[in-house]
Amino acid sequence: MAKSSPRPVDRAFTLIELIVVLAIIAIMMSLTYPVYLTISQRAKATKDMSNLRQIGMGTQTYMNDKDGAFPGSATVTWMSQLELNQKYLSVWRIFESPFDTRSTSEQGNGTTAVSYGINSNVYSGGVAISADKITKPTVFIVFAPAQASTATVSFAGAGNSPAPGVKVLAQVSTPPGGNAQGGTHNSRTKINALFADWHVETMSWSGTGPAFTNTTSTGGDPDGNLRWTPYTPYP
Repeated sequence: MAKSSPRPVDRAFTLIELIVVLAIIAIMMSLTYPVYLTISQRAKATKDMSNLRQIGMGTQTYMNDKDGAFPGSATVTWMSQLELNQKYLSVWRIFESPFDTRSTSEQGNGTTAVSYGINSNVYSGGVAISADKITKPTVFIVFAPAQASTATVSFAGAGNSPAPGVKVLAQVSTPPGGNAQGGTHNSRTKINALFADWHVETMSWSGTGPAFTNTTSTGGDPDGNLRWTPYTPYP
């Protein structure tokens, strides 16, 4: 009768082998995490652009009813006029940027903070100007994320506060004029903006070419003086 072979003994991992495995896992995580962040950031940027487009469509519909005047005045906020009885925008949540960290207790109504701001130069003396006064709608920014002056991405939004409500870059007077330290994504080098011809564009925050914070005409940005000013001289 043939003898059976001895059963192989299960061998546990040595400490060195475990360390090697953990090191490999750590390396793989370090490689995949930036990819995850990139995908997540792209998704947020896409949603952000979608929100701006919807705000643009709602604003255009409102202006069609108001002889071309922008929403908002010295007494009424632009967001409340757009969302009034859900006539121009169906939900308040459209005013919330995906880059804006939100509380789970928010109600999603007029008491909820707004992420986007309007270029306050669409008002002259507290009265909304008509769109036909804009010299170059393709370069004039109307709406964009309204950030606070912090080192990381954060927002200066308030609820349905006194008009004209939240302003782009949380500026005090002439936009951009605020102290935001960068854009909303791509390591704060990029930001989305809605223009007066209602196209949405991802812009460089700053630089020699067309940039969100440029306010003067340069060789690389000849329309910089009209990015925040509807016409010259203004007002």
